[in-house]
Amino acid sequence: MYRGRFAPSPTGPLHFGSLVAAVGSYLDAKAHGGAQHSEWLLRIEDIDTPRNVAGAADDILRTLEAFGMAWDGPVVYQSARTDAYQAALEQLRSRGTLYGCACTRREIADSGIHGIDGPVYPGTCSGGLPAGRAARALRVRTQGAHITFEDYIQGTITQDIEQEVGDFVVGRADGLMAYQLAVVVDDAAQEITNVVRGADLLDSTPRQILLQRLLELPTPHYAHLPVAINDKGEKLSKQTRAHAISTQKPAPDLVNVLSFLGLQPPAELLQAGLTPLWEWAVTNWQYGRIPPLRSRLATG
Repeated sequence: MYRGRFAPSPTGPLHFGSLVAAVGSYLDAKAHGGAQHSEWLLRIEDIDTPRNVAGAADDILRTLEAFGMAWDGPVVYQSARTDAYQAALEQLRSRGTLYGCACTRREIADSGIHGIDGPVYPGTCSGGLPAGRAARALRVRTQGAHITFEDYIQGTITQDIEQEVGDFVVGRADGLMAYQLAVVVDDAAQEITNVVRGADLLDSTPRQILLQRLLELPTPHYAHLPVAINDKGEKLSKQTRAHAISTQKPAPDLVNVLSFLGLQPPAELLQAGLTPLWEWAVTNWQYGRIPPLRSRLATG
């Protein structure tokens, strides 16, 4: 059974970039055996509570419904799963791979070591907390972890986590669980077999695979879609003032997303309605048609 998912954060309404991820994950599920042999699940990643926007989760659900994307089973909310994340932390602790860190962001930046996500943690607290300092966050020991995996769109991805990221945070200084841990625990709990999402998360995937191995959880197959960017090269987001998707006339936006993903639907489908458009898209969905790029100028 193929089990895919769409996992938006409720930080605002869906925009073109987030619709790309939704459509890509939905089509991949529907193209793998249809309703009888695949499921497309929905998870609201609201664990980062300071960033949540009131009403955004419901708005996302209404937008998906307007576009004809029906999910299977109940919607999962990360905010209701804190016990599962805490259990995962305790499992990491019991295996000696978790430690407390007292370092501030400024102290880490002062190390001068830079990697794929900015400053690389230099391992200051890996041997124990400095005298008189209390732990602010919880980190996972990377211990020379070298991860290689095959992405269905981006090809072979290799990352030396210790050198390029360093020991990374799984328990934040504000007491919240870090995304990397929550997504791994949730994907396993929902028995996700295939993750289709934006390439802005490609560099995070090796960390997630490492956590899967440390927690003895299965690793899904991954496919990372090009991220939609504006003419300034910025990822479309609330911060870059990306326009919210309208639910009044979904077909034109869906056609734009399909074109962005390399499918190029026939012009006459624009007037045919959502059902024929989805049927054509499912039939023509192929990884080989998607540009193997990390980012691409938005078409909508």
